[in-house]
Amino acid sequence: MAWYDEAVFYHIYPLGMTGAPKHNSYTEPVHRLNTLLPWISHIKAIGCNGVYIGPLFESVGHGYETTDYKKLDSRLGTNEDLTNFVSECHKQGIRVILDGVFNHTGRDFFAFQDIKQNRENSRYKDWYCNVNFWGNNSFGDGFTYENWGGYDLLAKLNQHNPAVRDYICDVIRFWVREFDIDGIRLDAADVMDFNYMKALRQVANEVKPDFWLMGEVIHGNYSRWANDGTLHSVTNYMLHKALYSAHNDHNYFEVAHTVKYVSGMTGDRLKLYTFVDNHDVERIFTKLVNKAHFVPVHVMLYTLPGIPSIYYGSEFGIEGKKERFSDDSLRPALNFKDYKDAVKTNPCTKLIAALGKIRQNTPILAYGAYKELELQTTHFAYERSLEGKSVIITVNNGNNDVSMSLACGNSAEYVGALTGKRVSVNDGHIQVSVSANSGEIWLPAELCSESFAPVKTTEIKKSPESVKVVAEPEKQEITEIQQEPEKPQTVITHEEKKPEKIVIDPNKRYEDMSVEELQEAILEKMRRNGPVTDYMLGTVRENTHHGSLLTWVKSFN
Repeated sequence: MAWYDEAVFYHIYPLGMTGAPKHNSYTEPVHRLNTLLPWISHIKAIGCNGVYIGPLFESVGHGYETTDYKKLDSRLGTNEDLTNFVSECHKQGIRVILDGVFNHTGRDFFAFQDIKQNRENSRYKDWYCNVNFWGNNSFGDGFTYENWGGYDLLAKLNQHNPAVRDYICDVIRFWVREFDIDGIRLDAADVMDFNYMKALRQVANEVKPDFWLMGEVIHGNYSRWANDGTLHSVTNYMLHKALYSAHNDHNYFEVAHTVKYVSGMTGDRLKLYTFVDNHDVERIFTKLVNKAHFVPVHVMLYTLPGIPSIYYGSEFGIEGKKERFSDDSLRPALNFKDYKDAVKTNPCTKLIAALGKIRQNTPILAYGAYKELELQTTHFAYERSLEGKSVIITVNNGNNDVSMSLACGNSAEYVGALTGKRVSVNDGHIQVSVSANSGEIWLPAELCSESFAPVKTTEIKKSPESVKVVAEPEKQEITEIQQEPEKPQTVITHEEKKPEKIVIDPNKRYEDMSVEELQEAILEKMRRNGPVTDYMLGTVRENTHHGSLLTWVKSFN
């Protein structure tokens, strides 16, 4: 058992949360990171014992075009500020992991600048992929290089170069030595070289006991990246999608199928990083058609297998819509004074705090085996069991209350951790009622902590307060949550809509295939393992990045 097995994370995008300028002028440091210090007590109050924060280091704009891996972004402050932030988190029992952007750098990074200056004579010309001095790039440098995501602003590092690996490994050692961090989230891990990740894992094993490596992986077989030789965990984007769409479509079969599918890849040993929103996707409150589903969505986030995470501000029910050319609305500035009483006054925050306390005081939710008990389109019950004890979770996405008779453990009585309701066990079953658009965590009475206080989730269903974030935090307005009418029930069919047939040449190397050919090759491999659902088909068709598809197609056994 390691600390991260029982972690609940609070995810911070610091440049956004602190209101830093979009572009770095490389002037004197502005100590914005210090404005996050008061938030640490709030993070602890809502039951989080881990912080994932980043990107943090000197960069040009959004933070992922790194200029200096060993210097805190001057828009946020100084290295001393980061050291103090991590120290204060540790004092309050909170671990800290940073964003490791090790797939690419910005153009102001010292190695890239040396190539610009010395061209063919640069000792760093092999630090980047496919540098060619016979071409030109969008910045008119007189040479080309492989970029990340089609942006010349992001120059792709050559992960096969031992000098690059040694440098990045030294960066990790520096971060531990300088800031005393507890782990790293690897950006774009799904396109990283596996030997590169193995080298990072070796350093993780070296620098600190239980140092955690978690990677951003969107598509593919998660166990390819998360195993004893590479990463400890990866992002569970499959479950992320299932959680909100199952509520919008009134179809819990999607969640049940996803949990089984992911478990089939990873087994019960690996714990994936689970979330309902982050800095790259729309806020959960925006994605939900019926805002009342905020309750069952988060009940499931905290009780399904995985390591749950809350994205800063979502515990208040704020909204954020992804735009075509900007993610600014997903990464707003927040002022602590506007939220300092939220745990007492905001029903969304009360729920998250209650779930955090339940999670921290119920190890079964971290380690227990998962089992379906009852599954319908509008309601769902499952069990987490460990050492003869079981916790039962019930959720309801419909507008009517439901009653369920559920098999349970050998306890005599169960208590609803959110409502305080008590039910007796008869013939090995409990008879429970689950309110419309709600959820409950049923604990054996002997495991129910006296610190659990009932939470009025009906406030969220009827008129909880949701903060509308505007440009200036001090001018935030309060709006009401309106419960929207229930959509007609829709069951997801598992019939694949076949596009125009693409014939794959069996003698063609994956590296030489087009995006469309790689997509079809992946689908062929999926079909050999069983039915291809609409969701699985969508994840393949939506991925149009050649490098990601190349890694994905090679991940199949």
